[in-house]
Amino acid sequence: MTEGDLIVSAFEEQRPHLRAVAYRMLGSTGEADDAVQEAWLRLSRSDAEEIENLGGWLTTVVARICLNMLRSRNSRREQPLDARMPDPIVDPIDGTDPEHEALLADSVGIAMLMVLETLSPAERLAFVLHDMFGVPFDEIAPIVDRTPDAARQLASRGRRRLQAADPVPEPDLDAQREVVAAFIAAARQGDFERLVSVLHPDVVLRADFGPDREPQEVRGAEAVIAQASTFARLGLKGRMVRVNGAIGTVALRDGELFSVGAVKVREGRIVEIDFLADPARLAALDVSWLDA
Repeated sequence: MTEGDLIVSAFEEQRPHLRAVAYRMLGSTGEADDAVQEAWLRLSRSDAEEIENLGGWLTTVVARICLNMLRSRNSRREQPLDARMPDPIVDPIDGTDPEHEALLADSVGIAMLMVLETLSPAERLAFVLHDMFGVPFDEIAPIVDRTPDAARQLASRGRRRLQAADPVPEPDLDAQREVVAAFIAAARQGDFERLVSVLHPDVVLRADFGPDREPQEVRGAEAVIAQASTFARLGLKGRMVRVNGAIGTVALRDGELFSVGAVKVREGRIVEIDFLADPARLAALDVSWLDA
């Protein structure tokens, strides 16, 4: 095996970890892949023999790339930080694709990613690297051009934001499945009483239709029921799937994917629903198994 082959092999061993870092940083599978590819290009132009800790070096490189991407994204963003739904990882209801497991470790659900979207780029990097991947603050500090104590404060602010939002859903998948199934059935049948029973009174529904339409947000059970009734009149067919490991939904219209819904369940009721209905981003999802 040549030296080049050894470098390729070592990089491929790191790829799942690097994609996981980039996905948590960016909330975009496509941009995460771009960041990892850029890291490979930088490695190929470097003297790999001089790198003592390849995994640490690559993690730092990917983090720097993601930080620059976040800063560039924020500088041109027109929508509010929390208006864009991160890219969902959609799997069949009976289990998660092994290739997705590294991306979804540590309960990285849509709700958590949406909270991460509200952090500044530096806060997000510090929190993700330290709290999710155990990178020491003295290694994070030079990436964000701060002291280790300042990097610690960045991560602390991110941690407090997540704790306040409490984004982790009901851990029992069977309980999630029961509630989501009841929601889909009640919405299809227009069963108002049953919808009330599965929705928290302060439930929030958000919908991301893409850059050409304003994002939508409605609050309260009555408003969400009215929205569900509107969707029902479109002739959509709901189906349960896994969305970032939790029980979620997809809606099909004439056999085509219309939306992906991430559902957050707490104590037997739905407290949040986030829909991705951006045709361009839906088209990029690999959901060929939906035809099965």
